[in-house]
Amino acid sequence: MSKDFDPAVVPIRPAATVMLVRDAHDGPPGVEVFMLRRTGKASFGAGMYVFPGGRVDEVDHADGIAPFCHGLDDADASRQLGIDHGGLAYWVASVRECFEEAGVLLAERRDGGPLELDGDDRHAVHDGTLSMIELCRRHDLVLDLSTTHYVDHWITPMGENRRFDTRFFVTEAPAGQDGAHDDKETTDSIWVRPQHALGMQRAGELLMMPPTIANLHALASHETAHAAVIAGEAKTDVPCTLPKLRRGPDGRIAGIALPDDADYVHLP
Repeated sequence: MSKDFDPAVVPIRPAATVMLVRDAHDGPPGVEVFMLRRTGKASFGAGMYVFPGGRVDEVDHADGIAPFCHGLDDADASRQLGIDHGGLAYWVASVRECFEEAGVLLAERRDGGPLELDGDDRHAVHDGTLSMIELCRRHDLVLDLSTTHYVDHWITPMGENRRFDTRFFVTEAPAGQDGAHDDKETTDSIWVRPQHALGMQRAGELLMMPPTIANLHALASHETAHAAVIAGEAKTDVPCTLPKLRRGPDGRIAGIALPDDADYVHLP
Protein backbone atom coordinates (compact mmCIF):
# COMPACT_ATOMS: atom_id res chain seq x y z
CA MET A 1 0.00 0.00 0.00
CA SER A 2 1.32 3.45 -0.90
CA LYS A 3 2.64 5.57 1.94
CA ASP A 4 0.42 8.34 0.56
CA PHE A 5 -2.72 6.23 1.06
CA ASP A 6 -5.21 8.09 3.24
CA PRO A 7 -8.02 5.78 4.46
CA ALA A 8 -10.10 8.75 5.55
CA VAL A 9 -10.64 9.91 1.96
CA VAL A 10 -11.49 6.55 0.33
CA PRO A 11 -14.99 6.95 -1.17
CA ILE A 12 -17.70 4.60 0.07
CA ARG A 13 -19.59 3.28 -2.94
CA PRO A 14 -23.23 2.16 -2.65
CA ALA A 15 -23.76 -1.48 -3.63
CA ALA A 16 -26.51 -4.09 -3.77
CA THR A 17 -26.26 -7.87 -3.45
CA VAL A 18 -29.05 -10.39 -3.95
CA MET A 19 -29.30 -13.90 -2.54
CA LEU A 20 -31.17 -16.11 -4.99
CA VAL A 21 -32.68 -19.08 -3.16
CA ARG A 22 -34.56 -22.17 -4.28
CA ASP A 23 -35.68 -25.45 -2.73
CA ALA A 24 -32.92 -28.06 -2.65
CA HIS A 25 -33.12 -30.35 -5.66
CA ASP A 26 -31.76 -33.47 -3.92
CA GLY A 27 -31.75 -34.97 -0.46
CA PRO A 28 -33.71 -33.76 2.58
CA PRO A 29 -35.73 -30.52 2.58
CA GLY A 30 -33.61 -27.40 2.58
CA VAL A 31 -32.55 -24.27 0.76
CA GLU A 32 -29.98 -23.79 -1.95
CA VAL A 33 -28.44 -20.41 -2.73
CA PHE A 34 -26.68 -19.32 -5.92
CA MET A 35 -23.03 -18.33 -5.54
CA LEU A 36 -20.38 -17.07 -7.95
CA ARG A 37 -16.58 -17.14 -7.82
CA ARG A 38 -15.04 -13.77 -8.60
CA THR A 39 -12.13 -13.77 -11.01
CA GLY A 40 -8.65 -13.84 -9.52
CA LYS A 41 -7.98 -10.54 -11.32
CA ALA A 42 -10.81 -8.69 -9.55
CA SER A 43 -9.75 -5.49 -7.80
CA PHE A 44 -11.93 -6.41 -4.80
CA GLY A 45 -12.71 -9.86 -3.44
CA ALA A 46 -10.50 -11.69 -5.94
CA GLY A 47 -11.21 -15.42 -5.98
CA MET A 48 -13.99 -15.09 -3.40
CA TYR A 49 -17.35 -16.86 -3.61
CA VAL A 50 -20.10 -14.24 -3.46
CA PHE A 51 -23.75 -13.63 -4.23
CA PRO A 52 -24.61 -11.69 -7.42
CA GLY A 53 -24.19 -7.98 -6.85
CA GLY A 54 -22.21 -4.83 -7.46
CA ARG A 55 -22.25 -1.06 -7.40
CA VAL A 56 -25.42 0.98 -7.55
CA ASP A 57 -24.83 3.06 -10.69
CA GLU A 58 -26.33 6.32 -11.85
CA VAL A 59 -28.42 4.43 -14.39
CA ASP A 60 -30.17 2.63 -11.51
CA HIS A 61 -31.38 6.01 -10.22
CA ALA A 62 -33.03 6.92 -13.53
CA ASP A 63 -36.54 8.31 -13.03
CA GLY A 64 -37.69 6.44 -16.13
CA ILE A 65 -37.39 3.03 -14.45
CA ALA A 66 -40.16 3.67 -11.89
CA PRO A 67 -43.08 2.92 -14.30
CA PHE A 68 -41.58 -0.53 -14.88
CA CYS A 69 -41.35 -1.33 -11.15
CA HIS A 70 -44.22 -3.11 -9.41
CA GLY A 71 -44.82 -3.48 -5.69
CA LEU A 72 -42.38 -0.85 -4.46
CA ASP A 73 -41.82 2.87 -4.97
CA ASP A 74 -38.91 5.10 -4.04
CA ALA A 75 -40.54 6.42 -0.87
CA ASP A 76 -41.10 2.95 0.59
CA ALA A 77 -37.73 1.65 -0.59
CA SER A 78 -35.95 4.63 0.95
CA ARG A 79 -37.87 4.19 4.21
CA GLN A 80 -36.77 0.57 4.44
CA LEU A 81 -33.13 1.54 3.88
CA GLY A 82 -33.29 4.48 6.27
CA ILE A 83 -32.33 7.08 3.66
CA ASP A 84 -34.09 10.22 2.45
CA HIS A 85 -34.45 9.23 -1.20
CA GLY A 86 -32.98 7.02 -3.92
CA GLY A 87 -33.80 3.71 -2.25
CA LEU A 88 -35.52 2.24 -5.31
CA ALA A 89 -32.16 2.28 -7.12
CA TYR A 90 -30.80 -0.42 -4.77
CA TRP A 91 -33.58 -2.83 -5.76
CA VAL A 92 -33.09 -1.95 -9.44
CA ALA A 93 -29.34 -2.51 -9.09
CA SER A 94 -29.95 -5.93 -7.52
CA VAL A 95 -32.09 -6.90 -10.54
CA ARG A 96 -29.56 -5.53 -13.02
CA GLU A 97 -26.56 -7.16 -11.34
CA CYS A 98 -28.39 -10.47 -11.06
CA PHE A 99 -29.06 -10.41 -14.81
CA GLU A 100 -25.51 -9.35 -15.65
CA GLU A 101 -23.65 -11.71 -13.33
CA ALA A 102 -25.98 -14.70 -13.02
CA GLY A 103 -28.07 -14.52 -16.20
CA VAL A 104 -31.23 -14.57 -14.07
CA LEU A 105 -33.80 -11.89 -14.87
CA LEU A 106 -36.10 -10.98 -11.97
CA ALA A 107 -38.87 -9.69 -14.20
CA GLU A 108 -42.03 -10.81 -15.95
CA ARG A 109 -43.92 -9.94 -19.10
CA ARG A 110 -46.57 -7.30 -18.52
CA ASP A 111 -49.07 -9.38 -20.50
CA GLY A 112 -48.28 -12.52 -18.52
CA GLY A 113 -46.66 -14.27 -21.48
CA PRO A 114 -43.52 -16.41 -21.29
CA LEU A 115 -40.26 -14.66 -20.52
CA GLU A 116 -37.79 -15.19 -23.35
CA LEU A 117 -34.23 -14.55 -22.20
CA ASP A 118 -31.63 -13.41 -24.69
CA GLY A 119 -27.91 -13.83 -24.07
CA ASP A 120 -27.23 -10.80 -26.22
CA ASP A 121 -29.47 -8.70 -23.96
CA ARG A 122 -27.53 -9.89 -20.91
CA HIS A 123 -24.20 -8.88 -22.44
CA ALA A 124 -25.59 -5.55 -23.66
CA VAL A 125 -26.85 -4.67 -20.17
CA HIS A 126 -23.49 -5.75 -18.76
CA ASP A 127 -21.46 -3.51 -21.08
CA GLY A 128 -23.83 -0.56 -20.70
CA THR A 129 -25.10 -0.43 -24.26
CA LEU A 130 -28.61 -1.43 -23.12
CA SER A 131 -30.24 0.07 -20.03
CA MET A 132 -32.79 -1.69 -17.85
CA ILE A 133 -35.36 0.84 -19.06
CA GLU A 134 -34.66 -0.08 -22.68
CA LEU A 135 -34.73 -3.79 -21.82
CA CYS A 136 -38.15 -3.39 -20.19
CA ARG A 137 -39.48 -1.45 -23.17
CA ARG A 138 -38.09 -3.94 -25.66
CA HIS A 139 -39.76 -6.96 -24.01
CA ASP A 140 -42.69 -5.21 -22.26
CA LEU A 141 -41.33 -6.19 -18.83
CA VAL A 142 -42.14 -5.23 -15.27
CA LEU A 143 -39.84 -5.73 -12.29
CA ASP A 144 -41.85 -7.22 -9.39
CA LEU A 145 -39.82 -5.79 -6.52
CA SER A 146 -42.35 -6.86 -3.90
CA THR A 147 -40.76 -10.33 -3.84
CA THR A 148 -37.22 -9.07 -3.11
CA HIS A 149 -36.59 -8.21 0.54
CA TYR A 150 -33.92 -6.17 2.31
CA VAL A 151 -32.20 -8.28 4.98
CA ASP A 152 -28.70 -7.02 5.80
CA HIS A 153 -26.33 -4.04 5.62
CA TRP A 154 -22.52 -4.03 5.74
CA ILE A 155 -19.90 -1.32 5.21
CA THR A 156 -16.32 -2.19 4.30
CA PRO A 157 -13.88 -1.41 7.16
CA MET A 158 -12.04 1.88 7.18
CA GLY A 159 -8.48 1.22 6.08
CA GLU A 160 -9.34 -0.80 2.96
CA ASN A 161 -8.45 0.87 -0.34
CA ARG A 162 -11.91 0.07 -1.77
CA ARG A 163 -15.00 0.52 0.38
CA PHE A 164 -18.64 -0.37 -0.22
CA ASP A 165 -21.90 0.40 1.57
CA THR A 166 -23.71 -2.83 0.66
CA ARG A 167 -27.36 -3.71 1.11
CA PHE A 168 -28.25 -7.42 0.96
CA PHE A 169 -31.53 -8.72 -0.45
CA VAL A 170 -33.14 -12.15 -0.68
CA THR A 171 -35.55 -13.45 -3.32
CA GLU A 172 -36.73 -16.77 -4.69
CA ALA A 173 -35.18 -17.72 -8.02
CA PRO A 174 -37.69 -17.69 -10.90
CA ALA A 175 -38.71 -21.11 -12.16
CA GLY A 176 -36.75 -22.27 -15.18
CA GLN A 177 -33.82 -19.91 -14.64
CA ASP A 178 -30.84 -21.89 -13.35
CA GLY A 179 -28.19 -19.16 -13.51
CA ALA A 180 -24.68 -19.20 -14.93
CA HIS A 181 -21.50 -17.20 -14.38
CA ASP A 182 -20.42 -14.76 -17.07
CA ASP A 183 -16.82 -15.98 -17.57
CA LYS A 184 -15.69 -12.37 -17.24
CA GLU A 185 -16.13 -11.00 -13.73
CA THR A 186 -16.98 -14.49 -12.45
CA THR A 187 -15.41 -17.84 -13.34
CA ASP A 188 -17.55 -20.43 -11.55
CA SER A 189 -21.09 -20.75 -10.20
CA ILE A 190 -22.85 -23.20 -7.91
CA TRP A 191 -26.19 -23.86 -6.28
CA VAL A 192 -25.30 -24.94 -2.76
CA ARG A 193 -26.95 -25.53 0.60
CA PRO A 194 -25.77 -22.76 2.97
CA GLN A 195 -24.53 -25.25 5.57
CA HIS A 196 -22.50 -27.08 2.91
CA ALA A 197 -20.99 -23.81 1.68
CA LEU A 198 -20.04 -22.94 5.27
CA GLY A 199 -18.42 -26.34 5.69
CA MET A 200 -16.37 -25.84 2.52
CA GLN A 201 -15.38 -22.38 3.72
CA ARG A 202 -14.12 -23.78 7.02
CA ALA A 203 -12.18 -26.44 5.09
CA GLY A 204 -10.55 -23.77 2.93
CA GLU A 205 -12.29 -24.97 -0.23
CA LEU A 206 -14.34 -21.80 -0.78
CA LEU A 207 -12.96 -18.35 0.01
CA MET A 208 -15.58 -15.93 1.38
CA MET A 209 -15.83 -12.53 2.99
CA PRO A 210 -17.47 -12.07 6.43
CA PRO A 211 -20.79 -10.65 5.12
CA THR A 212 -21.23 -13.69 2.88
CA ILE A 213 -20.54 -16.04 5.78
CA ALA A 214 -22.95 -14.19 8.06
CA ASN A 215 -25.77 -14.34 5.52
CA LEU A 216 -25.18 -18.04 4.82
CA HIS A 217 -25.66 -18.66 8.54
CA ALA A 218 -28.95 -16.75 8.38
CA LEU A 219 -30.18 -18.83 5.41
CA ALA A 220 -29.10 -22.18 6.85
CA SER A 221 -31.95 -22.34 9.35
CA HIS A 222 -34.70 -22.44 6.70
CA GLU A 223 -36.13 -25.63 5.20
CA THR A 224 -37.69 -24.00 2.14
CA ALA A 225 -36.91 -21.08 -0.13
CA HIS A 226 -40.35 -19.63 0.61
CA ALA A 227 -39.60 -19.69 4.34
CA ALA A 228 -36.31 -17.86 3.76
CA VAL A 229 -38.06 -15.16 1.73
CA ILE A 230 -40.90 -14.79 4.26
CA ALA A 231 -38.33 -14.39 7.04
CA GLY A 232 -36.66 -11.70 4.94
CA GLU A 233 -39.97 -9.90 4.44
CA ALA A 234 -40.52 -9.89 8.21
CA LYS A 235 -37.21 -8.19 8.98
CA THR A 236 -37.39 -4.55 10.06
CA ASP A 237 -34.83 -2.08 11.37
CA VAL A 238 -31.94 -3.88 9.69
CA PRO A 239 -28.74 -2.97 11.58
CA CYS A 240 -25.57 -1.80 9.86
CA THR A 241 -22.40 -3.81 10.48
CA LEU A 242 -19.12 -1.90 10.21
CA PRO A 243 -16.16 -4.22 10.91
CA LYS A 244 -12.86 -2.82 12.18
CA LEU A 245 -9.48 -3.96 10.90
CA ARG A 246 -7.20 -5.84 13.28
CA ARG A 247 -3.50 -5.19 12.82
CA GLY A 248 -0.57 -7.26 14.01
CA PRO A 249 2.59 -5.97 15.76
CA ASP A 250 4.09 -5.20 12.34
CA GLY A 251 1.10 -3.03 11.40
CA ARG A 252 -0.18 -5.45 8.77
CA ILE A 253 -3.86 -6.41 8.61
CA ALA A 254 -4.40 -9.54 10.68
CA GLY A 255 -8.17 -9.87 10.44
CA ILE A 256 -11.32 -7.97 11.37
CA ALA A 257 -13.27 -7.32 14.55
CA LEU A 258 -17.07 -7.45 14.49
CA PRO A 259 -19.39 -5.57 16.87
CA ASP A 260 -19.77 -8.59 19.19
CA ASP A 261 -16.01 -9.12 19.50
CA ALA A 262 -14.23 -8.02 22.68
CA ASP A 263 -11.69 -5.92 20.80
CA TYR A 264 -14.27 -4.03 18.75
CA VAL A 265 -14.11 -0.32 19.60
CA HIS A 266 -17.47 1.43 19.58
CA LEU A 267 -17.03 5.10 18.75
CA PRO A 268 -19.13 7.58 20.76
